[in-house]
Amino acid sequence: MDSSLSPSSFLKGSFVPTASGLRYREKERLIRSILHFLSIKTLVDRRGTLGFLSSSLASLVTNPLFEFKSEERVQRTEVFPLKMMWFMRFSGLLFAIMVMILFSPHFQSFPPAEAIRSSRHDGNHRVPILIPAGDSPRLFSFRKALAFNNAEECGFRYRNFSGKSSVCDPFLVHVAITLDVHYLRGSMAAVHSILQHSRCPEDIFFHFLVSETQLEILVRSTFPQLKFKIYYFNPEIVRNLISTSVREALEHPLNYARNYLADLLEPCVRRVIYLDSDLIVVDDIYKLWSTSLGSRTIGAPEYCHANFTRYFTDKFWSEKRYYGTFDGRKPCYFNTGVIVIDLVKWRRFGFTKRIERWMEVQKHNRIYELGSLPPYLLVFAGHVAPIEHRWNQHGLGGDNVKGSCRDLHSGPVSLLHWSGSGKPWARLDIKAPCPIDAAWSQYDLYRPLQ
Repeated sequence: MDSSLSPSSFLKGSFVPTASGLRYREKERLIRSILHFLSIKTLVDRRGTLGFLSSSLASLVTNPLFEFKSEERVQRTEVFPLKMMWFMRFSGLLFAIMVMILFSPHFQSFPPAEAIRSSRHDGNHRVPILIPAGDSPRLFSFRKALAFNNAEECGFRYRNFSGKSSVCDPFLVHVAITLDVHYLRGSMAAVHSILQHSRCPEDIFFHFLVSETQLEILVRSTFPQLKFKIYYFNPEIVRNLISTSVREALEHPLNYARNYLADLLEPCVRRVIYLDSDLIVVDDIYKLWSTSLGSRTIGAPEYCHANFTRYFTDKFWSEKRYYGTFDGRKPCYFNTGVIVIDLVKWRRFGFTKRIERWMEVQKHNRIYELGSLPPYLLVFAGHVAPIEHRWNQHGLGGDNVKGSCRDLHSGPVSLLHWSGSGKPWARLDIKAPCPIDAAWSQYDLYRPLQ
């Protein structure tokens, strides 16, 4: 056999089978029909599969039954019975094609509705992780989530040939969530719900804000294919700025980490969706991501019918130097648990410093009661890009004291938010859930250790 023979020369038609005496054009038509069947364009787009094809053809080339020589030598070759040799060669080639289709995942397609899950065998796997929680470390165990894959229409627009992407890829959807030991179960359910309802889950990059450094292993174990990065938020940055609130949980430093996203995230990240840990998404998050903010820095569902005055103290409304900040604005209440942020504008206009200044005023003059929300209202109310109410059906955790059950607001729902003191995982654990908590439980990956 000619030592220069290669799969590429086979595809170019430089050789013909000696035993059957195939003419060049006959052999070329055969190869073209095979490549048409396999969709060579798809193969070229997937280098791994093209390599598999090359190796398969190479193995056929080196097979004694499929020896190739130049046309000038065909005439001197011993001729075997034509029909038998044709049958043997065609059977061998067909077998290679079938093996390639069966074992190459690039040829398998998933309908859009099922784009979503690619593996079902690992759903009961438990990963116990010991996490510090004050003076008493807690052992967490979560089921490994199913693998989620993009639907066909998502394409491969930003991936390099390794299939990986960096945080700076321009087509990624960026989502920021805090990971706190006491709300960890909620955060994992939120991520799970986002992946399950996204048509392009591989295009989502999660930015996790933490004050405990041991959480990365837990996230990686629960979501092995997740694109994410852990950002350590130093509690000391805000400890001297936090004032007491109506509920102790509202005083946790991580509640204020959202104020520093523009500093924590890479400069190449131009927009981010910030989400609280006590919610689930039941729609494609890309719809929220693609919301136009116009000239505004943040976008959120607004509630202009709410009693705006109750979010501030009598002292605030009695002094012009405070309430005068709303002059020229039409302020409306919005919940800070679901916000789309233009980080470019945030950095340009220094909104972190503006929020910090109001927190300093609060430390000395007590102008509000509700933790991290009022500074956002003071800075942004009246300058918020409106987003459909469906993207924050909030208040499902009841009020900030009793946490009583509440029903959904009327209208369509894309995101359910258990803001308030009642959290679904806590109510489920004590076997006193509200009816709406059953919706959250579908995304709960937590499994208590026996």
